[in-house]
Amino acid sequence: MKKILVIVMITLLLLPGHALAVEKVKKEPKQEQKQEQKPLPKQEPKQEAAVKVPNSVVNISKENTYPNSAQDIPYLEPSKLAKDMLKTSNVRITNPELIRLLNESSISASKVAFWYRARIFLGQYPLSYQSTKTSVNWEYQQANTNRLDNRGGKGSAVLSYSQVTHKRVTGGLTAHIPNEEAVKKMMIISASQKTELPLAFQTNIGAATKKNIPYNIAPKQVGLLYSYVPAVNERGRVAYGEVYIVLKGGKRKIEVQNVTQQGIGAWIPVQDHLSFRFNTAR
Repeated sequence: MKKILVIVMITLLLLPGHALAVEKVKKEPKQEQKQEQKPLPKQEPKQEAAVKVPNSVVNISKENTYPNSAQDIPYLEPSKLAKDMLKTSNVRITNPELIRLLNESSISASKVAFWYRARIFLGQYPLSYQSTKTSVNWEYQQANTNRLDNRGGKGSAVLSYSQVTHKRVTGGLTAHIPNEEAVKKMMIISASQKTELPLAFQTNIGAATKKNIPYNIAPKQVGLLYSYVPAVNERGRVAYGEVYIVLKGGKRKIEVQNVTQQGIGAWIPVQDHLSFRFNTAR
């Protein structure tokens, strides 16, 4: 009788682990299919019409004497573990820093630890950013002025752009909020997808940068050529929350508590682009 009881107990102990292993094998092919279809949501913002660039705006990336470093859009492809855990969250999470943390983590769903339970507090994070308005100020900050006096001339004179001094233009958030760097990354991802413009929170125009676009000045007139660095004005809301990793019954998931939202705006300069405005006066 004792032998029969021992055999029954051993069988019951092995069944949960065996069930977990079978369930894991069954789920893996479904996860692989979802991974193939996952990139579709990332393409949705590109379906929106990009902003129309005025004729007065010129790309000077080849002529710029200061080589701006390209802004690395910090989108991270979640690992298999990160994807599985993000699906379990009760709140949408797009923060690249939090995704990187999950990518670098390793959590083993051990069959032996079926009765093991743990609740790990990761901290308070900005979870996601939702854009509400994106617009462009093509004359965000003046970069240069070129002047040519043709009041004593008998024929037309030609004026073209030439950067007099080095110009640095810096953007940023319109208010101080917790974890600003993570919020800036999410905002620049959203603005870049919506506008399809090369955005960076800092851009430089090197001295002696030139663009051979002629502007004719009639006799007895003074020509003034103004150049401006454009910038995108991005506005939206950031969701914050306390993030926990919960391990229970051989399963792992993310729980988010105390979710709050905060409105925020940012100015993000357009890299290696100038907007020109030409005026003449007597």
